[in-house]
Amino acid sequence: MTLPADAHVHSEWSWDSGSDPASPGRMRRTCERAVAIGLPALIFTEHLDFEDSWKVDDGDMGEHAGSLVDATGHVRLPPFDVDGYLESIERCRREFEELRILTGVEFGQPHLWDAEAHPLLSSGAIDRVNGSLHMLPLGDDGDRSEPTTLYRHESPDAVMRAYLDEIPRMVAGSDSFAVFTHIDYAVRAWPTLTAGPFDPRRFEDGFRAGMRAIASSGRALEMNTRRLWSWIPEWWAQEGGRAVTFGSDAHVPENLAANFPEATAMLESFGFRPGARPEDFWRR
Repeated sequence: MTLPADAHVHSEWSWDSGSDPASPGRMRRTCERAVAIGLPALIFTEHLDFEDSWKVDDGDMGEHAGSLVDATGHVRLPPFDVDGYLESIERCRREFEELRILTGVEFGQPHLWDAEAHPLLSSGAIDRVNGSLHMLPLGDDGDRSEPTTLYRHESPDAVMRAYLDEIPRMVAGSDSFAVFTHIDYAVRAWPTLTAGPFDPRRFEDGFRAGMRAIASSGRALEMNTRRLWSWIPEWWAQEGGRAVTFGSDAHVPENLAANFPEATAMLESFGFRPGARPEDFWRR
């Protein structure tokens, strides 16, 4: 069976990649990896973020991104180098003619930053816009933080429920994204040592409500393959979801299309089928 496109891939043009755009190579190596494993297409969805009040605790950003944190504990992100990114895409398209390479962004909190992103997203340069929810409010001072930080300041259940409650607001507040990515994002940092293993059934109503909002908007839900949860496609189908994409969220070439054979088999069991092209949504 032909694999679908990996529709969530990062390269040196994402601020959190840990590599220097001035020393290109990761995008090219990722394309080499795609050809080697027989992946027919991929979409480089680099981070598009406009956060100006992102607060973190010491160590939350990891070694490679620690330099982005200022003295007040706020993250100051570099602007997305659109021109450099597009030039790199064109070089790879010329070199890897057998591989379908599409442009894309992973747009963080689109319901808050649509106006800032409009010039790029309306330019015609971007083939796919993934919408991501990474941030939630922290306290009453206007700061926002990722779950990694929030779990230290709020109860785990409160953070998870706040994350799920924000999904319908994000869907209703933006028309700029076609795919809602990693709906289990807040699960990645779940504090197992203090809260015990994550049990999705405790938050089933919130996940289902978020899925209904996404499905009602006509958008696709990403099957993020960092973890394969059977309850995500099951509940998505039950709540009216008609379309899915597959995304590894790879930041290094070795993780490209990770777990795709298992993920596609899982989605087929819930009635989803591929489109005409590798990058097309799978539908049911």
